[in-house]
This record gives sequence, C-alpha cells and structure tokens, in this order.
Amino acid sequence: MGLDDKIKNAAQDVAGKAKEATGKTTDNERLEAEGHKDQTAANVKQAGENVKDAFK
Repeated sequence: MGLDDKIKNAAQDVAGKAKEATGKTTDNERLEAEGHKDQTAANVKQAGENVKDAFK
C-alpha cells in the first residue's frame, strides 16, 4: 500500500483519539468506545501495511 493509505490510517487513529477524549470529557461511554474502536481498526490496518512492506 502506498503513502495515501498510511495517511488515511493515521487520520483514522487521530479521529479515534479525539472521539475517545470527547467521550471521556462528556461522560459519553458510547462515543468513548467508538473512538477506541476507530483507533483499534487503524492500528490493525497499519500492522497489515507493515507486513506488506516487510515482504517488498
């Protein structure tokens, strides 16, 4: 995958962190969990990118 995908993954991670922080601040457990889920998804995608890069 290219740089574009890595940027999208990083953006998803940052957005997830923002959602999680907002959820904590407002005591919104759903938003906090959604932010955590977004971060996890971004990390999984990034790990896949790293594996692909290792085999190039």
